[in-house]
Amino acid sequence: MITLAGVLVAITLVSACKNEGSKDAVLGFKVPEQGQTYSLGEAVKVQLDMPADSKVSSVTYLVEGKAVGSKTNTEEFTLQTADLSLGYKLISAVVDNGQKKDTVTINIVLKSALKPAEFSYKVINTFPHDTSSYTQGLEYHGGKFLESTGEYGASTLRWVALESGKAVQRIDIEEKYFAEGSSLVGDKVVMLTWKENLGFVYDAKTLKQLSTFPYQNSREGWGLTYDGQRLIKSDGTNRIWFLNGTDYKEESYIDVYDNKGQVDQLNELEYIDGKIFANIYQSDKIAVIDPKNGSVERYIDLTGILPAKDRFPNTDVLNGIAWDAAGKRLFVTGKKFSKLFQIELIAK
Repeated sequence: MITLAGVLVAITLVSACKNEGSKDAVLGFKVPEQGQTYSLGEAVKVQLDMPADSKVSSVTYLVEGKAVGSKTNTEEFTLQTADLSLGYKLISAVVDNGQKKDTVTINIVLKSALKPAEFSYKVINTFPHDTSSYTQGLEYHGGKFLESTGEYGASTLRWVALESGKAVQRIDIEEKYFAEGSSLVGDKVVMLTWKENLGFVYDAKTLKQLSTFPYQNSREGWGLTYDGQRLIKSDGTNRIWFLNGTDYKEESYIDVYDNKGQVDQLNELEYIDGKIFANIYQSDKIAVIDPKNGSVERYIDLTGILPAKDRFPNTDVLNGIAWDAAGKRLFVTGKKFSKLFQIELIAK
């Protein structure tokens, strides 16, 4: 049974704890507010909230653990954001009073300051596409498409003829794997799996499996492309990962935002003239992304590209971007689409 005396003791203890906690919580930030959103390039005013009698010999400011400036007092510090990437950024202040150092942190969010340009399309050529292909990865090399297709029990990796849409070489993937994006790296093909936390490496000529590699911090495997040095990987979120082109380890990432906020469900990828083209899953849009900071520079609206007469009960969503670098041709298709299209982009 709880007595009145017991309740009073409990209240006293809680009050004491609260008073103790509030006595300790004297160092914080006046500005910015936790989670406050800024546009890339916008100056962020940073100022500490400290007791009036505090002694300070120096304050060092850091973003994501990297020092960006210092003060010898608690006056306002201006953080420049133009050279940062987008997304959540941890701001830290290390306060030194000559005898000890205290650290306080706060998060802000950087979104793109750029309103994306809007593009439509013109169909230049139409080619057949295998309606059994749940397209996950698509690249053009030497007159053929490298295509990886998904679904458990139906995943494949194949080389496909442009004119006929038929596989000239293919392998079936074990039923326990759901194949995702793929990319040619030298004389090897690297392919992702969806939820199996595993990538596969194949000989590009024979499609013989050479090795596997594990993911590190990325959540899942979705899209994959290659910029000549690094593999670029999506995981279904707004995050794009950069992998070492030799050992496939994750080295860095960017978070993708437009001027309104984060852009999620990034899927199949293609690296074209220094930009990342990304299908947005379950939409008819492609985002064109700056790989340096994650800003969406353009949106390509492909609404209506597959006519109603060419749709079947199993036709799924737009997915698949391939670039013919030599011929400057851009190809797109979708999961179980009956057609593959060469398109030209048109500014709206």
